[in-house]
Amino acid sequence: MIFLKKLTHYLFMLFILCNVSNVLARVYYSKQEAMELAFGKDATVEMLPLFPDKQQHRNIEQRARVKLGSNMFTFYVGKKQGKILGYAALETRTVRTKPETLLVVLDAEGHLRDIHTLAFHEPPEYQPSKKWYALLKQRSIKELDLNQSIQGITGATLSTRAALDSARKVLSVFQTMIQQQAKP
Repeated sequence: MIFLKKLTHYLFMLFILCNVSNVLARVYYSKQEAMELAFGKDATVEMLPLFPDKQQHRNIEQRARVKLGSNMFTFYVGKKQGKILGYAALETRTVRTKPETLLVVLDAEGHLRDIHTLAFHEPPEYQPSKKWYALLKQRSIKELDLNQSIQGITGATLSTRAALDSARKVLSVFQTMIQQQAKP
C-alpha cells in the first residue's frame, strides 16, 4: 500500500514537471490576427510561394549567414486597392529547446518594418521585448548582427540571435527572389 502511494506521488510529480513547460508557452496571435497586424484589417492577403533554385539557395544562405532549411519559402503579400502594402513571413525557430514563431514584416520596398512574436514556448524571461525588436526596424541585412550593430539582451542571447537570424533570412529571400527578379 505504501509502495502504491509513493508510486502515485512520483507519477503525479512527473506529470506536473513534464507539463510545466506547456504552462509557460504563450501563443499571442493566430495566423489571421498576424496578417491583420502586418497589413491592417481591410487589406487582402495573398500567399506567394517561392522555390529557389540551387544558385539562389546558396545566395540566400550566404547573404543571410543562416541555413535556408527548405526549398520552399512563403511570403504573404498584403494589398489594398491593388497596391502592395508589404510582405510578411512566418519564421519558426528553436531558441534553446522550444520553438518561437515570429512575424517578420517588410514594407513594399523590402525594408524591415516590424517583427512580432506570435508564439514563444521558452520561459518569458528569455523573450526579447517590443522595444528591442523596434531597434531592428529599417536596418540593412549587414547591420543585423549581434554585438556589432545590435546589442544582445542579458539572459536572452539565444532568443535575440534567433530573431536576428530570422530577420536576415527573410530579407535575404526577398532580395534574392523578389527584388532581383523584378530588375530588368
